[in-house]
Amino acid sequence: MGKGDVKTRRGKISRGSYGVRRRKKIKKRPPVEEKVSVDTKK
Repeated sequence: MGKGDVKTRRGKISRGSYGVRRRKKIKKRPPVEEKVSVDTKK
């Protein structure tokens, strides 16, 4: 068990992959402001 083993955290780091053993940090997006449309047609 080590760098060659894909099921371990160290193996995921050496391969550069993610999964159950090595989670990605989720970046939170800033809240999107809603645009208010002005109706010009009359």
